[in-house]
Amino acid sequence: MDGTTGHALYARFLRGLELSPDGTAVRVGNESVTYARAHELALLWGGALVRVDAKAVGILATKSVTAYVGVLAALYAGAVVVPLRPDFPIARTRQMLAASGAASLVVGGKGTVLVPELLADLPHLTVLAPGDDVPFRTLTPLPEHALDRPQPVGRDDPAYLLFTSGSTGRPKGVVITHGSTDHYFRLLDKRYDFSPRDVFSQAFDLNFDCALFDLFCAWGAGATAVAVPAQAYRDLPGFIAERGVTVWFSTPSVIDLARRVGGLGEGGMPGLRWSFFAGEALKVRDAADWQQAAPGSALENLYGPTELTVTVAAYRWADDVTPGLAVNGVVPIGALHTGHERLLLGEDGEPDESEGELCVAGPQLTPGYLDPADNDGRFLDHGARRWYRTGDRVRSLPGGDLAYLGRLDSQVQVCGWRVELTEVENALRACGVHDAVTVGVPTAAGTELFVFYTGEPVAPVDLAGRLGDVLPAGVIPKHYRNVDEFPLNSNRKVDRTKLAEQATESLAGVLR
Repeated sequence: MDGTTGHALYARFLRGLELSPDGTAVRVGNESVTYARAHELALLWGGALVRVDAKAVGILATKSVTAYVGVLAALYAGAVVVPLRPDFPIARTRQMLAASGAASLVVGGKGTVLVPELLADLPHLTVLAPGDDVPFRTLTPLPEHALDRPQPVGRDDPAYLLFTSGSTGRPKGVVITHGSTDHYFRLLDKRYDFSPRDVFSQAFDLNFDCALFDLFCAWGAGATAVAVPAQAYRDLPGFIAERGVTVWFSTPSVIDLARRVGGLGEGGMPGLRWSFFAGEALKVRDAADWQQAAPGSALENLYGPTELTVTVAAYRWADDVTPGLAVNGVVPIGALHTGHERLLLGEDGEPDESEGELCVAGPQLTPGYLDPADNDGRFLDHGARRWYRTGDRVRSLPGGDLAYLGRLDSQVQVCGWRVELTEVENALRACGVHDAVTVGVPTAAGTELFVFYTGEPVAPVDLAGRLGDVLPAGVIPKHYRNVDEFPLNSNRKVDRTKLAEQATESLAGVLR
């Protein structure tokens, strides 16, 4: 690998190819592909993409060898990877294709059935559907057109385009460059000891930025990435043991899911060496239970918005230290990656050294959104640097770590009280509920707090009475609903938007 391609994201795979040519690069169920075979296919498919001058390539496929090799082929072609979800509304997929300028698709599985409808509106699309007998015209990769090596790319060239909005609404594209991923993975290489013997979970869908961690940490080490199917969560220790998983990465919601089906027994996951969690606040209780189930694993809480290239801070759990540093029962997010600076903005918009909105500057920062109009309000010019406003409130801890306090919009005003929803949730857990999510619901009388909680049902008057011992009267919620479990969105995060909608509907019925 020469110096002109060392910064390219695909250089991670080329390094894995050198380390483990006959090793398994990715496994999906009973389907797998070696590094050597994936490389061969990516050069073949990449050649077809180069011949149609593909600048951006949509990957419209569920987890499969086709999807993973498609990602690699797009990178080899020097194109931007645009992950798409077959289960998203087709109107949203059209929006993303139009916004990204992707004129080529790699499709497979459920994504294949969407192509005729997409072609009806976007007839210019060229489609690569490897191995599928499909009723539409596709690109035919020919050996004589295969690439002999990946196309060169610059550090500032985009590698990925990720859309950050949910499954509805206007998609907002975040540009991730080869240079930012190069900085990111070089730091991870120094921090962790991954090797060809490791097996990584690949729990995140490809449109979720954390999937880059799974794939390119594994591929950079010559290790195996194993797709985690939905049924694996019924017996996570069994899946981890059967597949030989040594590196786990997921949202924290998975911990409670595993707990509820009896999957967090003491020492139940002895093969794990590393456990990573990101995407949501990691509770101390959940981290402690996972650590007990995986005692040989180093556990880290990772933090970072897509705009800062997957994750930009990390905190390593310590049984004897972390609980004492936690704020509202939440594990700290740690220190920013080397080369990055932080700026905290207080409520008055001025810098505050102790607490405020976290703004970050450094080499992992996106050059901006695909639509420049989306940049308004998200970036800040302060001093000589450009900062990303995360929308997250943090507190500076002794030693330089940061404590996560919640989103700016997790503060609501109730009867003149400024209420921290995370503080209410922590108080509820201390009062005996298993877990809780609190949402603010606007009503004619002002904002009212609505609690969803899991665990044994408790009479609302009793729960409010218990909260009265730890919270001021003005911030005690009025409404409570016991649920078996919280709804999760497509990325296995607690779906707070759905809960807020349910609360609003419930109160609308009561107040009619």
